[in-house]
Amino acid sequence: MASTPIQVQVRPVKGWWGRRAFIQFPYQLYKDELYWIAPLRMDTAKMTNPKKNAFFAHGEMQLFLARDQNRKVVGRIAAIKNGMHLQKYRDNVGFFGFFECINDKTVSNALLDAAANWLRGQGLVSMRGPVNPTMNDVAGLLVDGFDRQPSIMMPYNLHYYESLLASYGFTRAMTMWAYYAHTKLVKTEKMSRGSELILRKWPALSIRQLDMSRFEDETRLIMEIFNEAWSDNWGHVAMTEAEFKQLAKEMQQIIDPRLALIVEDAGVAVGFAVSLPDLNYAFKTIPSGRLLPTGIFKLLYLATSGVIREIRMPLMGVRKSHHGKGLDAMLVWETQKAAVKMGVLGCEMSWVLDTNLRLRNSLESMGGVIDKEYAMLECAI
Repeated sequence: MASTPIQVQVRPVKGWWGRRAFIQFPYQLYKDELYWIAPLRMDTAKMTNPKKNAFFAHGEMQLFLARDQNRKVVGRIAAIKNGMHLQKYRDNVGFFGFFECINDKTVSNALLDAAANWLRGQGLVSMRGPVNPTMNDVAGLLVDGFDRQPSIMMPYNLHYYESLLASYGFTRAMTMWAYYAHTKLVKTEKMSRGSELILRKWPALSIRQLDMSRFEDETRLIMEIFNEAWSDNWGHVAMTEAEFKQLAKEMQQIIDPRLALIVEDAGVAVGFAVSLPDLNYAFKTIPSGRLLPTGIFKLLYLATSGVIREIRMPLMGVRKSHHGKGLDAMLVWETQKAAVKMGVLGCEMSWVLDTNLRLRNSLESMGGVIDKEYAMLECAI
């Protein structure tokens, strides 16, 4: 017997109840998914709130909810206009994000239509994503690696999303990879020898830890290097100072200076690498996404007890003047040495653009392997 087609209505999110339903939906959708890590509800609320997210100083966002004939929420999406992206590329590309949907084309098409119509109203001609809400935040569609939990600040989605988006007309604009290196399998002799050669060739180079007593100055320095180092990468948009301050404030609570390294050339900072403990192992114990009343104690205990033995390197950059000198490999090696001393078992380096062959070759030569595949998709609207 054929099932009754879903009758779906998509409406803009309005008021407190609408925002609450938007935030709540994934917890229903993923309740039986073993590897999904529940995001903190307060984080989603902050990212979508114009009063609390620095993105809204240059961007706009419209949230939508899809409901069936019984008024049950069956999907959500955000249409996003990124002013910094448009200023840099002038390509009239809009974005979509926070996409979650039941496995039904009628629902997904209705959501994507709503987002596309809003973006067209902003004068945009194509739609790219998913981004939440920018490429510098949680971004990309997981297309391979569903049998493993994501690392901190990396996306996880249901396996059928790629099919739903492809059926709407989306094609792959870029592939991104997550590399993983087990500390016991890293080619330490090769990396050590390479690092020694670099220092012998450029003896003015040195590596130091992030100075937590000068955190604001240090993070501003990192922002400058990051924006320069990534400026030619596909899809890159420079973070504003306010956006970077917001990110730095969030990371400050969990950064270990032993895993936040800065390369200097004659005392001038020219590169950096920041790794974070993979707190998803802690967030896994808070499936409700609520820190109160007991989640905060679980998180604090697991974050400080030494139980977490995995890290992720989300940020690394080298000034253009020092490209081709192997500083990225040296940063990875120094991180590896520090991680081993701390009892870390492995590190995810993510994500890496498919076109970044220099970094990919470097990671593979040291013993890193591809662990997950992500994609950015795009379609004309």
